[in-house]
This record gives sequence, structure tokens and C-alpha cells, in this order.
Amino acid sequence: MNRSRLLGATAALVLGAAGITVAARGDTMTLGIGTQDTTTNTVNSGAVVRELHLFEKYLPKTGRYANTKFELEWQNYTSGPPITNGMIANKLQFGSMGDYPAIFNGYSFQNNPESKGYMIGVTAYNISGAGNGIVVHKDSPYYAIDDLKGKLITVPYGSAAHGMLLKAMQDRGWKEDFWQLANQAPEVGSTNLQEKKIDAHADFVPFAELLPFRGFARKIFDGVEVKSPTFHSVLVRQEFADKNPEIVVAYLKAMIEATNWIKADPKRAAEKIEEWTKISKEVVYMFLGPGGIMTMDPTIKPELVAADKVGADVLRRLDRIKEFDIDKWVTDRFMRQAFVELGLDYDKQLKSYDNYEVTGSDPFCGKPIDAPRKAGQIWVKGGDITAYSSPRCTLAALADLKKKGQAAGVVFLYDAALGIKLFADQAFYAIKPGAVAEITPFLLKKDAEAEAQKSGGKVGTFTDAMAAVAGS
Repeated sequence: MNRSRLLGATAALVLGAAGITVAARGDTMTLGIGTQDTTTNTVNSGAVVRELHLFEKYLPKTGRYANTKFELEWQNYTSGPPITNGMIANKLQFGSMGDYPAIFNGYSFQNNPESKGYMIGVTAYNISGAGNGIVVHKDSPYYAIDDLKGKLITVPYGSAAHGMLLKAMQDRGWKEDFWQLANQAPEVGSTNLQEKKIDAHADFVPFAELLPFRGFARKIFDGVEVKSPTFHSVLVRQEFADKNPEIVVAYLKAMIEATNWIKADPKRAAEKIEEWTKISKEVVYMFLGPGGIMTMDPTIKPELVAADKVGADVLRRLDRIKEFDIDKWVTDRFMRQAFVELGLDYDKQLKSYDNYEVTGSDPFCGKPIDAPRKAGQIWVKGGDITAYSSPRCTLAALADLKKKGQAAGVVFLYDAALGIKLFADQAFYAIKPGAVAEITPFLLKKDAEAEAQKSGGKVGTFTDAMAAVAGS
């Protein structure tokens, strides 16, 4: 899908193969930006920047650009590889994608005699690896990755989810024939899973949450279990960046403002992002809201560079790529300049791993929320989002809302083992009955079973947890 934003008149002829020449006064410069609107991790470098016209806001207007007319060509794709193709063909100058597609991008440029590429910033990351996942049909008998031996799993080839599968396989010493892998785009894999034509589907952000939210899937594996950071990054053609650093910095400043816009009012942002991308606002909020699965931070942290080196090694051992110099590919000089121009401290932010968290006071139990990763939130249908101090207080508040005739659109809790945000109705619970029932939520059934055995409780569903809260 092509979406253009024009600045000024564009009657001048576009010079060069990709229209990026700025040699003479009055030229038009065409900038191609490859986005993935439905990949929630990249909305702060794509949909939000585009819809709020933030790139236009920061584009240089003085010096050698004083009489330049900019034409922005936003190209939306469902995965990273087509963006790489567009960048190699010099039709796109910028692109955003996940870690494994970005490695392929950098490797492809490294072996391109005509051009090279840079990785210049991060849109969002999870330092523990959460975000990618494997889902099965809600009626499936499979509850863990080990159950998928010999089964048919579809995954977008070359994606971050594909990389997750390859690393999970290597970590466990499994050979490539442990399961049957087939290449399917998110929309195809989703349909086939819903129609029970496949055993499982692995996908990147946000599909491992979106499909369960739509009611026909259940997540049985999260990328946090591979114990390696995952992230999405911003890439740029090297010769373009070296010739036009002011434009690269402008794009990164726009991305930083888009991130701040999301954090300033995450509920409003989730609603607008749903409007622009068609990804459910509740799923957007799960990833990018306070205490969300992803941390939005543009700095290039050493752990993320190290994770790319691990990813490159995984691909090299599987003969997907040859040698690739990650350190030569990654540069933070453009992001550092963006921070300087915005009056921000890059080195201070580089050392921070803090996400913005759920805060406030629990209106139902009357307690402060002093342990954000044990908190819960209820998004009332058509209303506000309210935070609570614990899983038990959250579910008790939900029961009270129902008595009052109010409907909850969604309830968020945190996995007690993995630390990631969950949809409460998708979780398994370790339930210990008592005068005050102990309710502990988990994504994985095996983790709930382990906790129940340790505490002397039992494993239950969301319905069981609600009943236990009501009974206590």
C-alpha cells in the first residue's frame, strides 16, 4: 500500500533512480520509508510518525535543503524481507523490522557491491526475549513446545519468530526434522490455524497475543523462554545516510517524539493505533502500555548488539548466512545527534532498562500499587482503565463491576514466572483456597502446575479463579 505525504509543490522532476539527489536548488527529494503497520513494535517509527506528520516536522529546511521539496513515500508491508528487497533496490531509504530480518538485511547489504546499510536505532525491545510466540488452536491437546514433535508448524520465514524457533531448536539439541516447518505469512497462518489445518503457528509481535484475543487460539510458548533479547530496529541505506545525515537525524527525532506521544496517553494512543493499523487496541496496549511486554527505548544497548551476534551465529550454523560483521553494521552516531538536538542525554538513557510501569492506588482494596509486576488492570468496555494492586484484588474488582452491570473489555495480569503481561481470561492459575484465596496467574500450564504443587493448591482456569475469589 502506498501512502504519500507531500511537502510543498512537487512539480520538479525527481532526479536519479530513487529520486534522492539534492545537487541543485529547487530539487525534489523522494524518501521511501518501509513500515510494518501491523507489527506493533514498529508503530513509533511508522504509523504514528506518518499519521502525526512528525517526519515533516523535523525535516531540514535550511542550508543546502533550503529549497528542497520533500516527497515521503510510505510503503507498508506485513514482514521485514520485502522491506529489505526495497532497500537493496534503492526504492526505500529507511526500514523497520525485527532482529532476525534485520540481520538478513545487514548481511544482504554487506554482500551487495553497490551499497551498504546501517542499523541506527531501536523502536522497542524486551530484554528477556518476550514478544514472539507459538500458538495452537484453543481446542488443541498441546500445551508445551515439546508436544509439537513431528507436528506441522507454520511461521513467516526470515522473521523474528522464525529465528526464535531456530534458537529454541538449537538450545534443546533438536535436529531440523524435529517438527515440520512451513512458510506462511501471518494472515495465512492465522486462517489455517482457525480452520485447524495446521498444528501450530509461530509469529512475531503482535500475533501470538492477537490470535488468542480473537478467541480461537492459545499461546503455548513465548520467546522469553529462549532467554535472548528480542527487538525491532531502524535501518537505513549507508550511502544515503552518509550524504544526508540531517535527514536521518530528523527521522530519528520524529521517532522519539512518536514514542513520547504513546507514553503520554497510552490509552488514547492504543485507540488511535487501532484506527490506523486495525490491530485491536487492547493488544496494542498490552505491548506498548505501562508495564507492557515491550520497552520503547531508541538507544542501541550492548545486550541487543550481543543478541544480534547470537542470532547471526544461529543462522550461520544453519548455513542461512556466512560471516557478518555486526559491529561494522551498527552505528549510534545518528541517534546520538538526535538526542543532542532534542536536549537529551544518550549515555544516561543507554544505561537505563526501565519501562514505564503501572502506578497509582488500588481503589477496590485500598492499597498502593507498590509491586507493578504483581498488579492488574481492568479496561472497562467503552470506559477507562483502572489499576489494582494484585491478581486477587483485580478479579474481586471485576466481580464487583459485573454486579453493578458494567462490562470489562479486557483484564490484564502478569505471569508470576515469566514477568510478562497476560490477558486474564487466557491464563492458567495456581489457586490456593482459604479465607483469602491465593491467586497466581501463569501463561503456561506447566508453570501453574509447579506452583500449585509447591503451595498445596490446584490448577484452574479464569472461571475457577473468579469462583475462588468470590468464595473468599
